[in-house]
Amino acid sequence: MRYDQMTGQVQARAHLPDRQSAERAVRATLETLAERVPGGMAEHLAAQLPSEAAEALRRVDAAHDGSPEERAHRRVHGERFDLTGFLGRISWRAGTDEDGAIRESTAFFEVLDSAVSPELMEKLYEALPADIRALLPEERAARGEGPGLEDAES
Repeated sequence: MRYDQMTGQVQARAHLPDRQSAERAVRATLETLAERVPGGMAEHLAAQLPSEAAEALRRVDAAHDGSPEERAHRRVHGERFDLTGFLGRISWRAGTDEDGAIRESTAFFEVLDSAVSPELMEKLYEALPADIRALLPEERAARGEGPGLEDAES
């Protein structure tokens, strides 16, 4: 998937007014995800994404300085924060409120699901806590909340 396709799909799914808003949503979600997941997983995601999107993951991973022990811990475990922290970071980075962060990150994860391998999405699903997993398509589908269902009911 090309970067312009990715941002275009996020823009459409999140009902964003312009491409710049979609780019902010993509970058905010990826940067926050890079903080939350183990570093090795962030690199695997980066390898399957367009270079413009991969840069956000790699930039966050590179920015986490600290002792060798701290970096090793983050590489294996990622930072620990819950859905509230996840959405707060996205909201701050994207310049939106919490509802916007939910809408934008959910749209991004729907697009990510079609951009990376199913195996990598499964690993991502397993790496995130249950409250953050609720934003991923697999979890929403299991609850009968698949993408576009609200549009089909109208």
